[in-house]
Amino acid sequence: MSDTATKKVNIGLVQINNSFSGQNYLPYSIGLLQVYAEKNSPRPERYNFYPAIYKREAIGKAVEHLKSADIVGFSLYVWNHEISMEIARRLKALNPNILIMAGGPHVPDGPEGWLRKHPWVDVAVHNEGEKTFLELIETYPSRDWANVAGLSFIDANGKYVRTTARERFKELDEVPSPFLEGTFKNIMISNTSESWIGLWETNRGCPFRCTFCDWGSATAGKVTKFGIDRLFAEADWFASQKIEYIFCCDANFGIQKRDVEIAEYVAGVKKKTGFPSGLSVQNTKNATERAYLTQKILSDAGLNKGVALSMQSVDMTTLEAIKRDNISIDTYNELARRFTSDGVETYSDLILGLPGETYRSFVNGVSHLIANGQHNRIQFNNCSILPNAEMGNPAYQDKYGIKTVRSEIINIHGERIVLEDDMPEYQELITCTASTPLEDWRKTRAFGWMAAFLHFDKIMQIPLMVVHENTGTPYGEVFETFLDVDAKQYPLIAEIRDFFLKEAKAIQDGGPEYVYSKEYLGIYWPADEYMFIRLAVEDRLKDLYEEAGRLLATFIPETEKLSRDALADALKLNLALIKLPVSAPDITINLDHDLVSFWQGVRTGRMVGLERKPTTVQINRASSDYSDLQKWCREVVWWGNKKGAYLYTNKVIERQLAGHY
Repeated sequence: MSDTATKKVNIGLVQINNSFSGQNYLPYSIGLLQVYAEKNSPRPERYNFYPAIYKREAIGKAVEHLKSADIVGFSLYVWNHEISMEIARRLKALNPNILIMAGGPHVPDGPEGWLRKHPWVDVAVHNEGEKTFLELIETYPSRDWANVAGLSFIDANGKYVRTTARERFKELDEVPSPFLEGTFKNIMISNTSESWIGLWETNRGCPFRCTFCDWGSATAGKVTKFGIDRLFAEADWFASQKIEYIFCCDANFGIQKRDVEIAEYVAGVKKKTGFPSGLSVQNTKNATERAYLTQKILSDAGLNKGVALSMQSVDMTTLEAIKRDNISIDTYNELARRFTSDGVETYSDLILGLPGETYRSFVNGVSHLIANGQHNRIQFNNCSILPNAEMGNPAYQDKYGIKTVRSEIINIHGERIVLEDDMPEYQELITCTASTPLEDWRKTRAFGWMAAFLHFDKIMQIPLMVVHENTGTPYGEVFETFLDVDAKQYPLIAEIRDFFLKEAKAIQDGGPEYVYSKEYLGIYWPADEYMFIRLAVEDRLKDLYEEAGRLLATFIPETEKLSRDALADALKLNLALIKLPVSAPDITINLDHDLVSFWQGVRTGRMVGLERKPTTVQINRASSDYSDLQKWCREVVWWGNKKGAYLYTNKVIERQLAGHY
């Protein structure tokens, strides 16, 4: 037997994920590669897998760990591409014979230019990589890959080669479970201080072709499934390992009938063991009943902190441009109504910078969502272009006048961590389109922040509801009025407006998407949350309410005394309810209207007419001591983000006054 046949082949695998609140993801993608190779190789004893690299660390440390490997494989995505490529470059410089392979969503479908730009990468793997990875390591040390499907490479003569496409698995259970087979045992034993997050697949594939997403293009539509007994066993494994949070990688959880059963099983495991604490899923799009049932089960079990109803846009021209017009808006409206009536918190996503969207259609979309019951949270996300999404195609960008800027990736509420030996990661952010020119994009971005600040951060939600419900003025029109104020009449509102516009311009110039604050937890904040913190810390909210009261009163005719009086009460109540960074006693305030019932009625879709009804509101402040500013920033503003939990709890008591109520 030759030395080549008996010599151990040392393999290093790298899947660098972002940390989340001090927690790290188990490296699921490379775990699948390893377990498939170990279970399907005719000679598994030939391979020695190094402990996986699963998080960002000094590049030199990673290189030191991998330098003696024969083969190193990288799983690439937008958040790890640059650091992974620098590790690969240094490894190849140390050892020209090392075999570097790369796969994952960041490897372009048409990779010739990318391969020539990164000559240290020997071979690129496309789409599902388990079989391809095994065939590659089985051929080692030979580099004759012409008969290995699913590859691209530059051959010894400098010629670009693309082999035939790899067929997807028809039965996903051909791939063993890295959880159940003990693939992660070594890194978990070696890193006992880690708090792990589980990545979990129940199926693969997406039938939708949204142009901003690379999911459908990667899986050609058909959805394949892992066996349900395996999934139940994996749920038990997560609980046995005390994994608190699981992120489900499915594109459309709820698309399969059995997803209801899976949700029920995980809920049962949590009830029995206490784990997991949370299961995050992406909702299916058009299967209304199953989407409702699965999310209701997860909510009732405390497995989610709110249901994501991801609209992206409600404008039909835009939905057609992004190939999302086959996803029914009626589905979202019905789900929102049912979840709201059941007391399940929801939040929606809208994307800024989509082709076809205008400033006006965006404003109208926000008004539509709020008027249809979304009072909890709309997340306004800037559109970034992924390498294999249709939106990344130059012809598509030319068609819609898309312009981008290269922007460093900064995570919302992320720390500014500067390693001594690191590489920043970048994204291509859309900063204007033919339908949303540069100035309009800035207005749209500022509008999103103003809507979040006033309504979803609950700074002015109750007064806004009084204005909308009693005058019919669309919410978007009210937000726009705050953006169009005269600085002489409304200096503080103008200051807030100008700050939002300045931050929008900074993004267009390649700056970060979020506002860094050294004094407020040392993290990056959405601009609306940063402004909320600043005004609270500087004790300027009362000034804001004085200006806002005058501005909102302009929407109500002077003859409408009931509504104008109710607005004054709403301002008084809303300000008293805001959790501030102080230690405060319980308070009682007297109102001439039962605004708490009105407010909660609007929020839950059970409309309660606004009438004069003297009430006393008891506000529970003492049980929430937030005199520690950092605690307040963390627990109220950051952790309250999706739930919008910025207000104190309260209790209404009807007041009897001299012969009337």
